[in-house]
Amino acid sequence: TPMTQTSLPLVSIGIPTYNRADGFLKQALQSAVDQTYPHLEIIIADNCSTDDTEGVVSSFKDPRINYFKHAQNIGAANNFNFCLDQAQGAYFLMLHDDDLIDPDFVTVCMKKAQYNTELGVIRTGAREIDGQGRLLHQTRNQVDGLSTADFFRGWFKYKTSFYLCSTLFNTHRLKELGGLHSKHNLLQDGVAIVQLAAKYGRADVEEVKASFRKHEGELTFAAKVGDWCDDFLSLLDLMVALAPDSKAQIREEGMRFFAEVCYKRAKAVKSSSQRRLAYLVVYRKFKFRYIPPPIYYFIQRRLEFIGSRA
Repeated sequence: TPMTQTSLPLVSIGIPTYNRADGFLKQALQSAVDQTYPHLEIIIADNCSTDDTEGVVSSFKDPRINYFKHAQNIGAANNFNFCLDQAQGAYFLMLHDDDLIDPDFVTVCMKKAQYNTELGVIRTGAREIDGQGRLLHQTRNQVDGLSTADFFRGWFKYKTSFYLCSTLFNTHRLKELGGLHSKHNLLQDGVAIVQLAAKYGRADVEEVKASFRKHEGELTFAAKVGDWCDDFLSLLDLMVALAPDSKAQIREEGMRFFAEVCYKRAKAVKSSSQRRLAYLVVYRKFKFRYIPPPIYYFIQRRLEFIGSRA
């Protein structure tokens, strides 16, 4: 017999927000409200905004929306986990206040999982968009049926991408993990995805059903690039531990992939002196390997210069 609306598993969408009343919050919230899946709750966690966030939320007049406003700012990472703490659903989506999901995102995910509430994660493909909503890049989720090790390696081969907006997490299991966290709280999505997928299984939808908004914001200091390196290397250690039979391939391919990602972050550093320092930070963190040729040339020149002054 077909499931009735209330017999379908409840899915929670958490939207942590701060001072985005005039920006993307309305679009993000609209994409949650527009879901075709009938059994939803939407949690808005307002991190002590000073704008009219409350007015934007109340304008929706949707009984599925639960709005919370903190008396003081508790920090972004704590606000993420506040959303999770409120969630009552079998699955939980963390939707940033500038990201979007397609109207059938939850429906497609739950159908793919056959409404099984025991899986660790359910994931779709994702697109990157700019501030105007224009498509920058998209990655289909081409890892359906692969082992945990090959799922991890699929990320390194651009067969999938890891984003919060394209992932339904098992709410209970994510709470058991202690919520969303990583060493510097830069890769909370990856740390949660790899653990829950490895331990409890996953369902993979190949189609692109979620939009991650990429901002032009540049990194200012090399130290921040070092934090990204630390988080990626910690994540790689975790992946190796979760798939020990393929640890050599995961370590080698992961080091190369994450080094490339970190060099791109170093390239985004605004100041030329800090950018050069950031390149050296990545070079050191990744054991003096995996260097794109132009950067290798720069580092060689730099080392020769340092040597000549010794």
